[in-house]
Amino acid sequence: MNRKALASVLLLCIALVSVVAGVVHLIRRDRAALVDQFASDRKAQVEAAAREVADALDDAADDLRFAGELLSRPGTIAEHRRELLALLEVVGQYKAIVVLDSQGEQRFAIMDRRAGPAVTRGAVGTVLTETAREALARTPGDILTSPPVAAAPGGWFRVFATAYAPSEDGPGGSVAVLVDTEPSFAALKLIAPQPGAKLLLIGAHGVPTPASDPVLMDWHKRREAEAGSIPAYSELLAHMRAGERGTVRIPENEAALLGLGSDDVIAAYTDIRMRGGAHWSVATFSSTRELRAHERGVILRVALGAMLVTFFLSVFGAYVFVASRRAVALQESRRHADRLAHLHEKTQKILDNIPTGVLALSATGRITAVNQALRERLPPTAVGALLSEAFPHAPAAVVDRLASLVEAACSAERVLSLHGEPLPLFGEEGQYRIQAVPLERLDPEVRVLLVVEDLSNVHALESQLLRAEKLATVGILAAGIAHEIGTPLGVVRGRAEYVQGKLGPQHPQAAGMQVIIDQIDRVSRTIRQLLDFSRVQPALVRGVALEPLLRGAQELLHGEAERRKVKLEVEVPEGLPSLSADPDQLQQVVLNLALNACDACEPGGSVRIAAHVEAPVEPGAWSGVRMTVRDDGRGIPPESLNRVFDPFFTTKKRGQGTGLGLTMVAQIVRNHGGRIELESEPGQGTCVTLWWPATPLPSEERHAV
Repeated sequence: MNRKALASVLLLCIALVSVVAGVVHLIRRDRAALVDQFASDRKAQVEAAAREVADALDDAADDLRFAGELLSRPGTIAEHRRELLALLEVVGQYKAIVVLDSQGEQRFAIMDRRAGPAVTRGAVGTVLTETAREALARTPGDILTSPPVAAAPGGWFRVFATAYAPSEDGPGGSVAVLVDTEPSFAALKLIAPQPGAKLLLIGAHGVPTPASDPVLMDWHKRREAEAGSIPAYSELLAHMRAGERGTVRIPENEAALLGLGSDDVIAAYTDIRMRGGAHWSVATFSSTRELRAHERGVILRVALGAMLVTFFLSVFGAYVFVASRRAVALQESRRHADRLAHLHEKTQKILDNIPTGVLALSATGRITAVNQALRERLPPTAVGALLSEAFPHAPAAVVDRLASLVEAACSAERVLSLHGEPLPLFGEEGQYRIQAVPLERLDPEVRVLLVVEDLSNVHALESQLLRAEKLATVGILAAGIAHEIGTPLGVVRGRAEYVQGKLGPQHPQAAGMQVIIDQIDRVSRTIRQLLDFSRVQPALVRGVALEPLLRGAQELLHGEAERRKVKLEVEVPEGLPSLSADPDQLQQVVLNLALNACDACEPGGSVRIAAHVEAPVEPGAWSGVRMTVRDDGRGIPPESLNRVFDPFFTTKKRGQGTGLGLTMVAQIVRNHGGRIELESEPGQGTCVTLWWPATPLPSEERHAV
């Protein structure tokens, strides 16, 4: 068995020695064929590098067309700017983007914050805009390439621009990108450092790029003046201008003039084409001096390879097997990474578009992310800050409560909540539902989510619904009372008057009968108010001058004010517009409010009725007349402020009020399309503010229900 193995090894060695000898003989015998092979290798090498460059340029062109597709879709400038800003941040070669509309006017521009001012300022912006305007005249999708931007350093910056066609929902225009093309040509720059190799790269506008050899660039400039001394080089340049591919052999004397050494030089050239755009041309110059060293190296390598081929074949087979397994694993990992990136982007968009605020806290208690709904209400420096820094307007006790909720949720490993509690998180009190949602401990950057749901509007709607239910109940009650009590009360009053007439005014029981009649009248007035409240008549709206109406109310209340020793003032400026109102109902509102104000004042107090024009703050906002009734009386306790407009609620003493006056006032104001607000502090007085619509036109009348 050992002899057979030894024989096999000897036969293999003999075979390998024979191969080495044959290779050496062939190399020495046919040098011309070796030169052709050398030229073919250089051509294949430059073409492979050119394909990589073309792919990189096509990627830039595809990104530009993709940007055009995004801009042609419906959306605001802010949305388009955000999408292109993401492209600018992802692709480091892109330094600036300019978007023009179909008329050549700039819609917006984006500059890469990582680029220096020498790249994104000055004349660079002018080149961007001019190239974008030139692209408007091209077919949508075609890529227009500018010459090297002289204002940008390095000579590698060019502007790529394309037009995009309008869609059914979006306008047309053009987009231009300032591109650092140096990384795209990295594959070519890898060829140049090889021994004896030099590079000539001619740009899309026929100008050599900075990657070219300086001597070759100099001869390119004076090629026409000295074409006779460099015929092979001139022929090469003609092929390159025509966008052809191939090789040219430059003789020794011409190679010496070109600074390429004293041996023959093989120039392999090819074009680099961008889909839908211009093309570049590249040529590599390689001295045949390498062939001599290459011959010796080939002989040595073949000899060494002959001795180690068996070992290397075995190792290589094992390596290929392992590498194939790793390639499959890497491909699967990349697929999962792409999927995770897509899910992350999708989740971020969902979080940014939900109306509930969400912020993420790290294991150290710092905020690591905030969604759009909460980002608008927090300081710009909220990300990376603590809870106390993110809610600067909230009291320390409220912030401590949030921190305790988060800590308790993490400790219990379950969701904990604060349900609809009044919390002054953003400077003013509101109703919020706050939930602390602990997450897995694997990611310390997102340890817990704090969900902040604003229930203030829901709470207000619930209050309005409750009040509406109360009003409906009052209506039903009023109808029943009027039907069941009204007629018997009338009979009782009639009998009491009859008895009083029979007894005469001097009878001892006459005063008692008068008390019965007065109390029956009081009950009748209450029933009448209930009926008026439950059956509000449609208001016949017309223009009402407010000043005479207020002056008349002042005269009507003059005696009552003097009796109570209260000063009643009316302030109405000149030129006040007419109110759109039913005059009787408007007078009822003023009288009720003024009487309530007088009742709240002590002797020596004052009641002031004023009116002012309320101009709109912005187009489409509410406008009209603002009327206030202010007193310096005892005020209303805070716990009663939300109930003063409820039916049958009163702060007066028992028997002095029915609790329907302010309810009727609020209903009349809403019936006229106005608004009523009340402010009061105990011991400081009360101010009732009415916003009442003015008459649109002097001759216009309308009916409100």
